[in-house]
Amino acid sequence: MAKKAVILVLDSFGIGYAPDADKFGDVGANTFASIAKVFHAKKGRQLALPNLAKLGLVKAGAAASGGQQADIVDATTVNGGYGFARELSSGKDTPSGHWEMAGVPVLFDWGYFHDKTNSFPADFLDELCRLTGVPGILGNCHASGTDILVKLGDEHIKTGMPICYTSADSVFQVAAHEEHFGLARLLDFCLVARQLLDKYNIGRVIARPFLGENAANYARTGNRRDYSVLPPAATVLDKLTAAGGKVVSIGKIADIYAHQGISESIKATGLPDLVDQTLQQMAIQADNSLVFTNLVDFDQNFGHRRDPIGYGEALEYFDQRLPAIIAACEPDTLLILTADHGCDPTWPGTEHTREYIPVLVYKPGIQDVDLGERMTFADIGQTLADYFGLDAMAHGDSFLTNLN
Repeated sequence: MAKKAVILVLDSFGIGYAPDADKFGDVGANTFASIAKVFHAKKGRQLALPNLAKLGLVKAGAAASGGQQADIVDATTVNGGYGFARELSSGKDTPSGHWEMAGVPVLFDWGYFHDKTNSFPADFLDELCRLTGVPGILGNCHASGTDILVKLGDEHIKTGMPICYTSADSVFQVAAHEEHFGLARLLDFCLVARQLLDKYNIGRVIARPFLGENAANYARTGNRRDYSVLPPAATVLDKLTAAGGKVVSIGKIADIYAHQGISESIKATGLPDLVDQTLQQMAIQADNSLVFTNLVDFDQNFGHRRDPIGYGEALEYFDQRLPAIIAACEPDTLLILTADHGCDPTWPGTEHTREYIPVLVYKPGIQDVDLGERMTFADIGQTLADYFGLDAMAHGDSFLTNLN
């Protein structure tokens, strides 16, 4: 029987703090409910997500929050499978969440740069500058990626020194001007950093190119590139491609998986383009294919920037596009909407929050199916392995039979 699947990751769209949130200082965080509350208070109307609600989002959110429903109108009829999943992985970072949903939890501890200033080891910086020929680096701290452009962008252009910063995640980020520093030079610099940081067990090196003339208009471009370490075991993506199937990455998915198990990588910038590219690939991909899209705007533009109104408006836009995605599902298509972590825009700081993620599933003809609490994101990967007839993953329980 022909099989197709689509995963849409609403990056950072958590729906309630996880049972182990106390270990991360995130007890009380709830990305979904917080957005809805602030949106209603400041906009004077409820967040309008009728199509997500019809897939069971409100019910999943209430179940993940001890019965407390987010401040939006629920659907009268649900046509979807809905549940909520907790994370096994040790961190609340992007690679851990994505790898786990593909069946491979991160059960080791990443390396981190804990110091808020002078964050990076001097030996590492000396070697990085020597190998890349830069006169030095700016930043060397924990920082917001937009704030640091305002603070150091002018000095970067004047001195030619790249801006290097980190966060609570296992990450080394490098911002540089595409024209003054050069995009190719930035990517080469990040490749050298990736090699040097392996011994520190840092999960990702991220190139953050930007354009603009001054602090008033510096803005990141769509040429971001993530350099991730390899997942510690074969993901369901690897298994599907090894079995002759196809995995199409849209957005930053390929980078997150270090391009392992990816058949084709399609770049897209901005929520409209990401949805457009998803619809296009759904229309043209053949049997035994998986279209895998990360909707990064929710996290990058609104979660980290602590903008609940912008987040809510972006959710409403996506909800308006959802009927076209559902209509594009053929009888053999399995559609899964989920997230990789939380990023409550009302929470202190600017980091991710340890939360349950939604697991919303659609296939033509599905009715109201309560998938309940899933004990790991890996249930998604196990379900895909089951769906495509692949060897079982080491982690997770399939919910495929629940959908029939």
